[in-house]
Amino acid sequence: MSTFERSAPAAARKPNYSWRVVDIVVAALIAVAGGVIFWAWSQGANLVSAPVNALYPPLTGLYAGGWMIPAVLGMLIIRKPGAALFCETVAATGELIMGSQYGTTVLLSGMLQGLGAELVFAAFLYRKFNLPVALLAGAGAGLFCGLNDSFAPWGWNIAYEAGDKLFYIVCTAISGAVIAGALSWVATRGLARTGALSSFASRKAATEPVFS
Repeated sequence: MSTFERSAPAAARKPNYSWRVVDIVVAALIAVAGGVIFWAWSQGANLVSAPVNALYPPLTGLYAGGWMIPAVLGMLIIRKPGAALFCETVAATGELIMGSQYGTTVLLSGMLQGLGAELVFAAFLYRKFNLPVALLAGAGAGLFCGLNDSFAPWGWNIAYEAGDKLFYIVCTAISGAVIAGALSWVATRGLARTGALSSFASRKAATEPVFS
């Protein structure tokens, strides 16, 4: 057997992390859709914030996961380095263009949330996209969201007591795991069943093991 023949299987198994035109286009579409979701989610936040604040303000963190969907969904579909950060940042840009109530700080929030998810996928070398990893990625985005809101100079709950900040951060991490992580994983499997992901490594997502 030649050296080429011995190395060919290994080369075939090596993931291709180069971005193609279709990757960029689909990532942009996810991000644009995410921007619309962000804007709608922000309007919904206005409706729930009053009663939740009356009960216990840090509980509003449980609503935060909707702002992190593009990061996890984008990576689960595209499966290439930078996908989570790209989709989340562009989605935040879309929300800003549509008129975000949070102003330009939405861009910084988007970048940090995308980074939180990106780091989780990077920790698994961009090779695992099962449910536990999706949950961790959502939680990572939520963690960075909570830290940003609680400690950044522009953070809206920077005046919270330490215990309230901690509770809020835990809530954003849980929300990110459930809303962004679990729902994105389910959505990816659903899209794979339709054949819409035939051009991506995620095309077999519907039949991939849940936990391994």
